[in-house]
Amino acid sequence: MPTTLHLDATIPADIQTAARLLQEGHLVAFATETVYGLGANALSVGSVAGIFAAKRRPSWDPLIVHLASAEQLSSITNIPEHLVSRISTLAAAFWPGPLTLLLPRNQNIPDAVTAGRELVGVRVPAHPAAQALLRATGLPIAAPSANLFGHTSPTTAAHVLADLNGRIQAVLDAGPTKIGLESTVLDPTTTPMTLYRFGAITPEQLTATTGVAVTVFTPPITNTAPESLPSPGVGIRHYAPRARLVLVEITEACDPQHALLHECLMEESGNQVGILLPEDWATLPGMPTYKWGVWSDPEQLAHSLFAGLRYLDEQSVTVIVAPLPPPGGLNDAIRDRLQKAARAA
Repeated sequence: MPTTLHLDATIPADIQTAARLLQEGHLVAFATETVYGLGANALSVGSVAGIFAAKRRPSWDPLIVHLASAEQLSSITNIPEHLVSRISTLAAAFWPGPLTLLLPRNQNIPDAVTAGRELVGVRVPAHPAAQALLRATGLPIAAPSANLFGHTSPTTAAHVLADLNGRIQAVLDAGPTKIGLESTVLDPTTTPMTLYRFGAITPEQLTATTGVAVTVFTPPITNTAPESLPSPGVGIRHYAPRARLVLVEITEACDPQHALLHECLMEESGNQVGILLPEDWATLPGMPTYKWGVWSDPEQLAHSLFAGLRYLDEQSVTVIVAPLPPPGGLNDAIRDRLQKAARAA
């Protein structure tokens, strides 16, 4: 395959080019408000197979389908009458936006999209470039993160090309993504509803909107490959940099001289160590450092998390040390990504 075509989302003709490529069955990476997705026609078995090949993604890991609007749900789902009100409430509150709903699929969705399961992940992205592309294609677009399977997720077109250049037809560059973490994944067909992946939409927001409690899915820890995962985003090993990631639990308001952080750095002193360091903490000299964002601002930390891990990888470090934000709100999504990336080391 030739070098991946680099398109510009600010140029209408480039959006049309990207749409045409998708309609013809090719793979196109594009920005959403969360991370860059690797898009293919969700109704085409061959196009969907291309996603798994390009990413080296196992077939047991299902995909998320992106729609231009909630009005298109009927084209790929069969929502039972007793769930219509709940789904409509969630869609009205959070779409377009970073919420994926697991919904009963119809016969239009190939088995490969859902890893053979009866629920399909669906969301309506808010990013204007994603919206323009979806409307130009007129198709539901399957799009997992646009990176090699298990690697750190991409939040810029450069990240996409670092992993997939020459493996996909095009990337539609819309600059850095806003949120920087993948969407919340919720199964609203259960009571209580089941949260499969933390994201910018929190369990508290979901319950406040619907009046229905949310329970968090805990995947079993096993080294055996599953027949299929129940949802995108529940693999226990994911998001990993090349370097080994070491996490330091921060349980109180502290400064960068926290004893546990320094103890960890001392233990790793025989390695080439980089550190993901909040920008309001004093710089620690003598090691590659990525200024991560203000420690008290989870939106900043989420926005730059994957960029920071990729930056430190580029410095050829063998170990990355990162403080782990305290639980609660968006920090739960940050903790989820860091803990899964550390398990992958």
